[in-house]
Amino acid sequence: MTDRLSSYGYSFQIKVIASLFTDKSFLQQISDILSPKYFESDANNWLVSTILEYHKEYKSTPTLEVIKVKTQELDHEVLKQQIVQHMKDAWKYIEADDLPFIKQQALDFCKNQEIKKAILSSVELLKHGEYEEIKSKIDNALKSGGDKDIGHEYMSSIEERYTDAVRDTKETPWEVVNDLTDGGLGKGELGVFVAPAGIGKSWGLINIGANAVKKGMTVVHYTLELNEAYVGLRYDSVITGIANQNLKHYQSQVKEDLEKLKGELIIKYYPTKTISVIGLRAHIEKCIMQDKRPDVVIVDYADLLRGPGQEKRHELEGIYEDLRGLAGEYDIPVWTASQANRSALEEDVIGAEKISESYGKVMVADFVISLSRKVQDKLAGTGRWHVIKNRFGPDGITLPSKMNTSNGQIHIYADTSVQGKDAQKQMDNGEEYTRKLLSRKFQEIQGFE
Repeated sequence: MTDRLSSYGYSFQIKVIASLFTDKSFLQQISDILSPKYFESDANNWLVSTILEYHKEYKSTPTLEVIKVKTQELDHEVLKQQIVQHMKDAWKYIEADDLPFIKQQALDFCKNQEIKKAILSSVELLKHGEYEEIKSKIDNALKSGGDKDIGHEYMSSIEERYTDAVRDTKETPWEVVNDLTDGGLGKGELGVFVAPAGIGKSWGLINIGANAVKKGMTVVHYTLELNEAYVGLRYDSVITGIANQNLKHYQSQVKEDLEKLKGELIIKYYPTKTISVIGLRAHIEKCIMQDKRPDVVIVDYADLLRGPGQEKRHELEGIYEDLRGLAGEYDIPVWTASQANRSALEEDVIGAEKISESYGKVMVADFVISLSRKVQDKLAGTGRWHVIKNRFGPDGITLPSKMNTSNGQIHIYADTSVQGKDAQKQMDNGEEYTRKLLSRKFQEIQGFE
């Protein structure tokens, strides 16, 4: 019998079966990955299914006698004959010289068959233009079976362990945040800003992106609310310090400042709920093909991505899980933001319980920080940042901040620092000013009546 469809045809498949019978450790390693459907004949399909079922129940390999008994139980004579013949073929290869090679290639074989299945199952999806679903199937197939690494061998890998223990982090613009996170956000990690609408979470994300560009990194910034040009203007303000409404009067200065930047910034707009994480992955691949591999990815903001179509709470959890997966897949830090619920507007400090729709977002992320700004904070140009979750250091810490939303300048301080105490005093003054303002307005209303 000749090989069919690929280099992983009949002879390869029968040698895999021979290896399953003769190598218990190989069977143990591949049992969770191998599927009977990968084998192109009914007889081989049955043999693999029988071996896997027997191993699952008895933690061992079935003997030739077991196979004979189970074969006799079949009431399909043609299949019986095929199984007998395939067993004879398998036994011819029990001591074949290339079995070690066959075992090495077995994981690639599994991946090959998954890809083939994905392509065949995508034909109908193609008719309906379901391109993202097709890509998802192909991506999942590509991930299957290809990992030959059994993991970190603890006893023999101490040098590797201490080398790997140093996270490759990308600093934020704020020294206190870098200190709390042991250097910023690392590759494969997800950071989340939490705030009610209109408080400043987009400015926070832009500060992250601008800082990375200044340091020579490539940043890809996805915006799902504001158009690309408007986000670009906000970056201009953060980088130059010029108020947004005054930028048009200082174009030459803006151009001069931008020419000094070492990094690159790509801003991509997708309307709300029109793009999923799968779509972001496709765009990142496009950037990589054009030699613009991102060092940092920003998504403003994740709640506005299109989810997998589940019930809303689970949908949002799925989006954040996919974003975390995206960070791991491309080995980059990903920053995003999440909406806090309406009651958070009156809170001095916003905790995890105020996160809109799903607490599962917090569970997925590596670093979560909230921003609270009441009316008096806006008047005083202040705010309170609260560390909700931190995998790399302490959490539950509230940090004072000065904020200028005309040019996006945000400064976050340790509460014990000189600047932190000054920011706290500014907050207190803002509260006093607000009380006086409201009192005056109340008196005016009374006088009007």
